[in-house]
Amino acid sequence: MSRRMTVGQALVEFLGHQWTVDGDVRERTIPGVFGIFGHGNVAGLGQAIAQANALEPDLLPYHQARNEQAMVHQAVGYARMHRRRGTFACAASVGPGAANMLTGAALATSNRLPALLLPSDTFATRVSDPVLQQLEMPHDTSVQVTDAFRPLSKFFDRVDRPEQLFSIALAAMRVLTDPAETGAVTIALPEDVQAEVLDVPEEFLADREWHIRRPLAEHGPIERAAAAIRGAQKPIVVAGGGVLYADAENDLRDLVEHTGIPVGTSQAGGGVLAWDHAQNLGGIGATGTTAANRIAEQADVVIGIGTRYSDFTTASRTAFQNPDVTFVNINVASFDAYKHGSQLPVIADAGEALRSLRTLLDGHRVSDEFATRVADEKKAWDAVVDAAFEPTGAELPGQSEIIGAVQGASDPRDVIVQAAGSLPGDLHKLWRVRDALGYHVEYAFSCMGYEIAGGLGVRRGAPDRDVIVMVGDGSYLMLHTELVTAVAEGLKIIVIIVQNHGYASIGALSETTGSQRFGTKYRTLDESARNFQGNEVLPIDLAANARSYGVDVIEVDPSASAIDDLKQAIAAAKASDRSTVIHINSNPLDYAPDGEGWWDVPVAPVSELESTQTAYDEYLVDKARQKPLLG
Repeated sequence: MSRRMTVGQALVEFLGHQWTVDGDVRERTIPGVFGIFGHGNVAGLGQAIAQANALEPDLLPYHQARNEQAMVHQAVGYARMHRRRGTFACAASVGPGAANMLTGAALATSNRLPALLLPSDTFATRVSDPVLQQLEMPHDTSVQVTDAFRPLSKFFDRVDRPEQLFSIALAAMRVLTDPAETGAVTIALPEDVQAEVLDVPEEFLADREWHIRRPLAEHGPIERAAAAIRGAQKPIVVAGGGVLYADAENDLRDLVEHTGIPVGTSQAGGGVLAWDHAQNLGGIGATGTTAANRIAEQADVVIGIGTRYSDFTTASRTAFQNPDVTFVNINVASFDAYKHGSQLPVIADAGEALRSLRTLLDGHRVSDEFATRVADEKKAWDAVVDAAFEPTGAELPGQSEIIGAVQGASDPRDVIVQAAGSLPGDLHKLWRVRDALGYHVEYAFSCMGYEIAGGLGVRRGAPDRDVIVMVGDGSYLMLHTELVTAVAEGLKIIVIIVQNHGYASIGALSETTGSQRFGTKYRTLDESARNFQGNEVLPIDLAANARSYGVDVIEVDPSASAIDDLKQAIAAAKASDRSTVIHINSNPLDYAPDGEGWWDVPVAPVSELESTQTAYDEYLVDKARQKPLLG
């Protein structure tokens, strides 16, 4: 049996019948679709979505967005809250609409989080080339904007003929639900093909289940890993997002409680243990804590679990200084398990591997001396954070004080959302996570503008939680229009704009490289100096901007009581059922405590600027600690 349908109609109905199964959990793989329509998709996919809405509204619910990039950010935020079991489809028109999604595609793939992208393409028949918004390349007339998705996607294909839809759609779903391969999945849809008719088999449109693979650890690798851990004097776990995506935080807690092995977390791994757990030393690496970094420095066995070992996690390969260090790398993806020459890769699901290690390490425990040192380092860092959170009474509070106020006013199950600027580093060191899914910092791509859209995705994925988005003024200005989406759909988020009057993070980095915050301040142009380094602050009003979108706005004025006022504002926002933006001015020169991590950003070795010459000398000192390989 078959049905006569357009390609767009068949794809919409197909997506509405896909289910992810993960153990006892069964949920919609694609619970909805974001779409911005243009001539490239309004008559094909747009018509199909409209028809589904009229006949079966719950099949594939449609959601508006204000920017194509933001659609993908929402899909990613949702996917993390659902531990990669579900995501949204994102439909865009030809040309600029499709190109706007490229940043989102790179973000999804970098974060190993699923997102289904449906960019429209120009006519497959080329009957009216060149169409409006078509990219023309004289050397290869087949190249279009959608080809730019190829290097950014974990799967890419183009439906040039209607019959190709069946194999392409099924292959796309396979990658979306594969924990080792997932990321941006792109199906390019020529605008004429979307509206072409074909006979669609009923089995293509029926409910289909995609079971998440949870591969077991092979006996040899896991036993060798266990032997290395048993022989360690100073082991440490580096826990990444893979622990959360495997739903394995309880397995990790069980292992480290029985062995006493301490844990440092990557940005994606925030939440794998509660902040006050005895074995949780907090963030590790360039933006990590002194507790995690000091233990990592002398570690003789490093057990990476579900981490891709980014340069921030390894402090640009300076974090692990023991010359005899051994690395056990547990990851569902062989690409990550074998990274940096790790001697003991274990290709397996994080939960399955942790349970195997728990059995193999039964009765094993770190020495009392090492356990005491771990406890002392944790206690010392906790005291540092306590002091950093203490209000100073300054009219312009530092970012640490602001984070402390947000922490104190939030509830354990609230979700903090961030992505770019100085906030990710400060949150990695300071935020005290109390729930496995309570920390959402997009730091694989660290995309400015992710925060509000990503926060909406988090809220869609966890409607029973308050979502607190912290965003600097620089990142806010990149992509704030999704506040309109929050108003249109009644999606409540709390947005805290930290006003620095410039790029606080890059400003600080600029100083360390000898460029003295050049180009990082929001100032009026000094015509004579031809720069923006003056003291005349731009007369922008971000609170008024947010208010114009229809959200509630609370302004915290500079004063000695600014921190108390911020706490009251958060309490009011939490009590409301509407989205609220809270605006507070900060002192960008009041830095968070140093966690003794380093990040490799090359400094010019030759310069006429004395500041750069000094920075280069300091760079060489840190560079000398860098190891060519992890293991």
